[in-house]
Amino acid sequence: EFALHQNYPNPFNPTTEIAFSLSEKVRATLRIYDMLGREIATLIDEEKTPGRYTLRWDAGRIATGVYFYRIEAAGSAEPTAVFKEVRKMVLLR
Repeated sequence: EFALHQNYPNPFNPTTEIAFSLSEKVRATLRIYDMLGREIATLIDEEKTPGRYTLRWDAGRIATGVYFYRIEAAGSAEPTAVFKEVRKMVLLR
């Protein structure tokens, strides 16, 4: 099944791991946003096969604060999103 897991550790300084699971082949994007909704980083934007993935994000150049990470997965045959989820994480220095 599709899932976006809570990052670990949380709070973190300066790196964290973000895991997600995909149940079918999709075009997946995973982006980081600040509290104002501005995009800070794109961790992936590519086609992925079913499975569990873990990404490491290094926020060494980012200010302390609350951030959100959002996954969006769209089917290869159907360009509309089949899965979307957002989670919160905290960067503490």
